[in-house]
Amino acid sequence: MFDIDIWKEIFEAIQKNKLRTFLTGFTVALGIFIFVTLFGMGNGLNNTFLKFFGDDATNIFRIYPSTTTLPYAGYKAKRRIELDNGDIDDIIEEFGPLIDYVSPRIQRSGKVSYRDESDSYGNYGVGPGMQKAEKSILMKGRYINALDVRQKNKHAVIGRMVEKDLFKGEDALGKFIDISGSVFKVIGVFQDDGGDNEERNIFIPFTTRQLLEGANDKIGEITLAFNEAIGYSGAMKFEKQLASYIRKKKQVNPNDPRGIFIQNVADNLKRNQQFANVLKIIISGIAFAVIISGIIGISNIMVFIVKERTKEIGIRKAMGATPKIITKTILLESIFITAVFGFVGMICGIIILNIIEGKILEEDYFITNPAINSGTAVFVTILLILCGALAAYIPAKKAAKIKPIVALRDE
Repeated sequence: MFDIDIWKEIFEAIQKNKLRTFLTGFTVALGIFIFVTLFGMGNGLNNTFLKFFGDDATNIFRIYPSTTTLPYAGYKAKRRIELDNGDIDDIIEEFGPLIDYVSPRIQRSGKVSYRDESDSYGNYGVGPGMQKAEKSILMKGRYINALDVRQKNKHAVIGRMVEKDLFKGEDALGKFIDISGSVFKVIGVFQDDGGDNEERNIFIPFTTRQLLEGANDKIGEITLAFNEAIGYSGAMKFEKQLASYIRKKKQVNPNDPRGIFIQNVADNLKRNQQFANVLKIIISGIAFAVIISGIIGISNIMVFIVKERTKEIGIRKAMGATPKIITKTILLESIFITAVFGFVGMICGIIILNIIEGKILEEDYFITNPAINSGTAVFVTILLILCGALAAYIPAKKAAKIKPIVALRDE
């Protein structure tokens, strides 16, 4: 029940001891502030890892050929391994139920022009599945399809920034661009969460790229999406089977560290998330250590406060105040100070995180959008308030048991 006399007494005590009140509150506010900012930085670090991998699909294997380092099956070392269209057909035939989609990728770059405008862009020969792999979001038009691949059409899907650079506000759809001396029709414009660099790419049918390069069937790499239903452990097993199959097909020594390389995006993502989570735990541990230091500080200050007010407590008891009222008064004072300054520290921490969520931390320290869940911030603040109350309760309870005559003799 609300007792106005107790609260008047609390505010009078605060008014008379402004410095003591400020020091107690500052300890609380600083602890919460440091916790909120550090925890938010940990979340920002985790966001960076998610952003780095999140702009592409995560159920992906990327198969790269390279040069062998060991001789095998009559072949000498330093043999350059090449992938071709037949490898894709064989992989699908061998592992069909485990595969969601497959797309080759032939990476090139060169001058791209439209009328008087020109610039250098990356252009990629791909299949229809690359849209899912890259998570390309079509703004208008369509993506490369199976018919484009089969008929080797001179069709191009360009990024948002390519349209902006070359077309200067004009709609690119249906227009013709020159890619390294060959004319392509723009059939789609895409955007990508990966940012401007990703949106400065151009995609064409991989068969068209092969046709332009002498009607060969060579491909630079294979992007393969596994069926997500197999899970992480299934993906790891599939990766080993796939590597063994391709090495055997291409006559690469099983112990050769090169020749064929498979990048498992899912595994890389999990490893990096684990690393980020470890760093987040460490940061959270430091933040909690700060909170504990704050609790210890509150406890020490409250012991001093109660000791300082021993004579006052004796006078109040002599005038009829019960131990329960004395304990309640000191407890409420502690909770009030801790709550006010705790929420001030929490709000200041959240404000700081909002101020620094720009590009500076992301570019220099790999921290993206540092933030803390409001529920977490409030929970920790309330936890500190409860701990502050506990820190005050023990010395208050002890003081309330002192006999008035003893308290009045206290110096």
